[in-house]
Amino acid sequence: MQLRDVREADLRTFHEQEQDPEAVRRSRFEPRDEEAFTAHWRKEILGDPLTFVQTVAVNGEPAGNVIAWWEKNQRFLGYWFGREYWGRGIATRALSLFLAAEQTRPLYADPFSGNVASVRLLEKHGFQQVGTIRHGEDEHILLALAAQ
Repeated sequence: MQLRDVREADLRTFHEQEQDPEAVRRSRFEPRDEEAFTAHWRKEILGDPLTFVQTVAVNGEPAGNVIAWWEKNQRFLGYWFGREYWGRGIATRALSLFLAAEQTRPLYADPFSGNVASVRLLEKHGFQQVGTIRHGEDEHILLALAAQ
């Protein structure tokens, strides 16, 4: 497993991963059609010099991605992994590597409250609950990784 810069070809895999019904259920994130997805990635993610994103590659294949971006005056962390990579320790290793490179603290994450695996992953890396926020009808847990 390694982190590397995102390649244009990775976007198709990321889009396919976003369509997975179980991932959508756990994240409570509404999937986009391929055109909207690709446009968002090219402009808002890859086109923003303040956004740091890495492809998580397993045996050379994109397993998912980890990203940090600014939302107002707070730095947020997000990630998405293909279901075939869940439960194998890949997200744990990827997040460890990413957090060593992304030095901004505090760093926030806001997983859906029902996504126990995601909350546990973040807590394993030192994130602590600091509140809750709503995205539409859904309650999300706001976690922060403080400066050490």
